[in-house]
Amino acid sequence: MARLKWKETLVAGVCALCMSTHCVVAQPEPSQNTSETRHHAHEPDTVAQSDSKQGASDKKPDAASGPLASEKVVETHHSITIGTGASARTINYVAQCGYMEMPNYNGEHKSNVFYTAYFVEPDDGTRDSVSWRSNRPITFAFNGGPGSSSVWLHLGALGPRRVVMGDEGERLPPPYVLVDNEASWLDITDLVFIDPVTTGYSRPVEGENAKQFHGLREDSRHVGDFIRLYVTKHNRWPSPKFLAGESYGTTRCAALSGYLQDTYGMDLNGIVLISPILNFQTARFDVGNDTPYWLYLPTYTATAWYHKKIDPDRIRGLDAVLKESEEFASGEYLIALAKGSALTPSEYDNVARKLSSLTGLSVDYIKQCDLRPVIHNFTKELLRDEHRTVGRLDSRYVGTDRNSVGDSPDHDPSMTAILGPYTGALYEYVRTELEYENDLVYEILTGRVHPWSYGSNENSYVNVGETLRSAMTKNSDLKVLACSGYYDLATPYFAMDYTADHMQLDPSIRQNLTRTYYESGHMMYVRIEDLHKLKDDVAAFYQDTLK
Repeated sequence: MARLKWKETLVAGVCALCMSTHCVVAQPEPSQNTSETRHHAHEPDTVAQSDSKQGASDKKPDAASGPLASEKVVETHHSITIGTGASARTINYVAQCGYMEMPNYNGEHKSNVFYTAYFVEPDDGTRDSVSWRSNRPITFAFNGGPGSSSVWLHLGALGPRRVVMGDEGERLPPPYVLVDNEASWLDITDLVFIDPVTTGYSRPVEGENAKQFHGLREDSRHVGDFIRLYVTKHNRWPSPKFLAGESYGTTRCAALSGYLQDTYGMDLNGIVLISPILNFQTARFDVGNDTPYWLYLPTYTATAWYHKKIDPDRIRGLDAVLKESEEFASGEYLIALAKGSALTPSEYDNVARKLSSLTGLSVDYIKQCDLRPVIHNFTKELLRDEHRTVGRLDSRYVGTDRNSVGDSPDHDPSMTAILGPYTGALYEYVRTELEYENDLVYEILTGRVHPWSYGSNENSYVNVGETLRSAMTKNSDLKVLACSGYYDLATPYFAMDYTADHMQLDPSIRQNLTRTYYESGHMMYVRIEDLHKLKDDVAAFYQDTLK
């Protein structure tokens, strides 16, 4: 594959799963960055009560509040051919988009949550029958951030229409267009895309403080309440129920697995985790936390291999170099990190040389990092001699900075490549094809959700893996599919492997968690080959779950 090269810039490096590389532990509010263009990537939420003192007494309108469009839901009818060749199947479907009015426990209207739903329309007109619904799975999908709308999964992977990109995810010239998504999930499940409050068109009602929705527990509670209300209003309790989340959305999925089960008695059939992050200790480069360094190493290796900074003649394939890197990471490198300054000079030099051979960084640079290169060091340094940087969401992408000095890139080229196409396509799609009009800004990615609350986690690492373990234990039929890209430097695949191996699942249900991998990055579906692989993996997962 050729390198993916882009030179666009992006204000303050906004990214769809933004994580501050220097802020590892969830911090109290005063230290959070509240800039609209800065996003802290993998943060779980802590929920305050919707009618808590803070939420109920502070009635100042939030900056994101504004006049809303009509509350009515717009319905349109469409058809699509999903699959290719002999497996192609044409289906008729209904699209619905609009607001759900969300009350608190006492019935007081607190927010308007925007959603887009798709469901298959049977030829015999039995769509509203209980028997049809009970045989039709329904999947609730969302992205992460925190602060991201659901546009990425909606128009990139799951929905019936997708943004046109190059086969490897290259950005094409504007104007940006949509085509039928032959890899849509709609042939196997009905779909509901949710924009949490302050993202997309979702807003608190006038006079309500948006802070009551911005946090690990707050967010999972509010999204969970939406799911419960939607399932009830649309008579979907008999349906098999699934969640699909990406990035921080996987954190939300895990939190929801417990909230829906314990609060509403709603057992899920399955959860699809796309680019998962469940244990933040695995991805937070904090002083004193050596865990991310060895878990990121295999992705550093994959990136260096892709850009021919190691094994330039491709004598070995990606699988071989990853195997070597994983073994070194979980063996000699982990031991070296644990020993710290107790390493002998000879041991230190040996580890530095090995790290250099697996990362493409010079021995001197590795030593300057004290054997601990963080993400922004790596993405700036790997191609410094070529005056280029590599992407964080997808390290196959190459960017250009103003100059080659400094220790971090000016922007993430893998984010800038997709932001414009998805934004332009979303606005056009909603108004022309879904026939829904709303003059509010559709918040694709917003910093308005910060500071994000962590409650009891604010002085510790968030780990919702335990919530998921508990849900899987209580409901032994719950199955989980976790999908990771080898070139994802935001939520590295080896970190999720570690998390899965440390959830302490009982042997009787351990097989209920399945892992799949892709030769792409955080949004693996921007690469056409992996868009289809993801669909195949998901179809097999649903079939296995529902058999």
